[in-house]
Amino acid sequence: MSARAAASTLRPPLVIYTGGTLGMVADEQGLIPGGDIEARLARALDALPAQRRAALPDIEVLAFPDPIDSSAATPREWQRLAAEIAQRYRDHPGVVVLHGTDTLAWTASSLAYQLQGLDRPVVVTGAMQPLEAEGSDAADNVELALRYAVSPALKEVAIAFGGKLLRGVRARKWQSRDADAFASPNYPLLGERIGMDPILYLKHSLSRQQRGAPRFELPDYGPLAEGGVARIALWPGITARQVAAWLQYPTLKGALLEVWGGGNVPEDPELLGVLADASGQGKLLAAISQCPHGGIAIGHYAAGQGLHAAGVLSADDMTPEAALTKLVHLLAQPLADDERRRRFLTRLVGER
Repeated sequence: MSARAAASTLRPPLVIYTGGTLGMVADEQGLIPGGDIEARLARALDALPAQRRAALPDIEVLAFPDPIDSSAATPREWQRLAAEIAQRYRDHPGVVVLHGTDTLAWTASSLAYQLQGLDRPVVVTGAMQPLEAEGSDAADNVELALRYAVSPALKEVAIAFGGKLLRGVRARKWQSRDADAFASPNYPLLGERIGMDPILYLKHSLSRQQRGAPRFELPDYGPLAEGGVARIALWPGITARQVAAWLQYPTLKGALLEVWGGGNVPEDPELLGVLADASGQGKLLAAISQCPHGGIAIGHYAAGQGLHAAGVLSADDMTPEAALTKLVHLLAQPLADDERRRRFLTRLVGER
């Protein structure tokens, strides 16, 4: 069967509703996750200008029965969503995930690791205003996501938001209120809307950088869902005792350290000893810069030599979301310590 014939047998793109502001409704205590999303989404898309509405594909909607505010998401939700996509994706040309914006970049990053080798689009989007709100950005974002979700040249997890398409594992929420809420600080856009057309910049996409059948990895994130991996931002005056309180916690398996500049930490033997002890116990430690742009080079400055000696891995120019979800993903698998460290330093899905 030809690729064109196979595509013609597919059902419409799948839209998975997980919750978030896009689908929220007013309640006495404020906005809460709402239901009846299929009908509400249809009304919002029908209100688009006729020419734009005509360019949209039909859709099939799967609504999670317990939509949440994305601030309540944990690795269990990442695992659940990846499992749904893995089970259903072959029946659709692409998948759109409707998600709250607060942790949208975390979910997109985790999906990228779980759905490695993806051979079609998974596009995550949301909104800064509910579907029915005056001046809402919801319909525009869903429209953009749907247009990209039927693009066979897009073969990765991406975020469509504010007229832009970003690699999911390179994106961050950059604004708390503006409609242009997401940015990709260390990687070019995958695409953007120009006029009414969604343009894809193929030279930036994974389809040019990976080959082969999907090699999904769907480990059990449950044991790591509650405190298995920590994110520790250094501050002037931080003590070894404070870091040890995190790293010596019994259930902790790994940690992301946010260090200064190009990879600097205090030249405190006691603090570095705490890091070395944790690494020696098999805990997976990695470091990123607190600067949003650029990466780190552990050991380039004398003040960073201690990180290298303590076994802390460089996350290069990865986002905090990409680095932490990668730690979770690797720690959830039955891998030897050396293999986990090797894979963390390896570019798996364009995250570094």
